[in-house]
Amino acid sequence: QVQLVESGGGLVQAGGSLRLSCAASGRTFSSYAMGWFRQAPGKEREFVAAISKSGPSTYYADSVKGRFTISRDNAKNTAYLQMNSLKPEDTAVYYCAADPQMIDLTSTRGRPDYWGQGTQVTVSS
Repeated sequence: QVQLVESGGGLVQAGGSLRLSCAASGRTFSSYAMGWFRQAPGKEREFVAAISKSGPSTYYADSVKGRFTISRDNAKNTAYLQMNSLKPEDTAVYYCAADPQMIDLTSTRGRPDYWGQGTQVTVSS
């Protein structure tokens, strides 16, 4: 079992930055690929970014490429999402996810094994 807790959300103005953190506990953190998803009001869950177990591979949604960066620190059992140049359309609840298979994070039909509780990100215009 893996427990995930997100933090770092908040209210920022367009063009600003936020850094989300996902602290993991339970099984060995390095055994899981990590990902970030978001869900805006009235919208379906949307993939944002994913990173492989040891961090050599990353994958981003086209909507955030060049603005967001996913990273991880296995020694701290933590994954991060650095969000720069934020836009109002980035407003959503952001969820951290973990899965032994990265394809379960990046595939449109994939279903990650573990989810965090979510953290609200609001970008004002």
